[in-house]
Amino acid sequence: MGQESQGSLVWLMTMSVYSTDEMLVGILRQERTSDALQDRVAQLYQESRQDVYCYLLTIGLHPPAAQEAVQEVFLRLYATLKKGENIENARGWIFRVAHNYGLKVRARQASEEPFDADLEARLVAPTKDPERALVDRERMVRFHHAVEGLSEQQKRCLFLRLEGLRYPEIGSTLGISASAVGEFLRRAVSRLKKVRDE
Repeated sequence: MGQESQGSLVWLMTMSVYSTDEMLVGILRQERTSDALQDRVAQLYQESRQDVYCYLLTIGLHPPAAQEAVQEVFLRLYATLKKGENIENARGWIFRVAHNYGLKVRARQASEEPFDADLEARLVAPTKDPERALVDRERMVRFHHAVEGLSEQQKRCLFLRLEGLRYPEIGSTLGISASAVGEFLRRAVSRLKKVRDE
């Protein structure tokens, strides 16, 4: 083998090692980024999953469907972040996606029986004071009926506000203006106060 051939072989081996090192560094960076991304989504999941689940129940999803929807929302969050898209307000994004996805799921389950709130109340462990339990149950039933009497938009605005979202974020999630959010909330709170004061 001539000197020129040996030089080419050394150059190829060096380039091959360099390319392999570069590939390895790239893979490690990707893995580190992927781990950080998984950690971020896992943290958001821990912080928000129960809130998202409760919200999905308020828009009419059955508990098993709501649980599946929560998982779908966070899978979509992971996929979106993995694509490199920037999400400035992750909590607002999560609720907006949950809202839109939840409405689609609710439309599919329309033919099923709605979730029975009385069944849930019967499954709760009995208290030692039956008289107090009866008073509490009557109060809860009145409040439940008052909440059920709210319009869909009032319920959604109220729940999202209770979750800490600001008026513009709620408006963005529901596709309405911040002033409309304020009006829906004012009416909902007024109605619920009347029930509380009865």
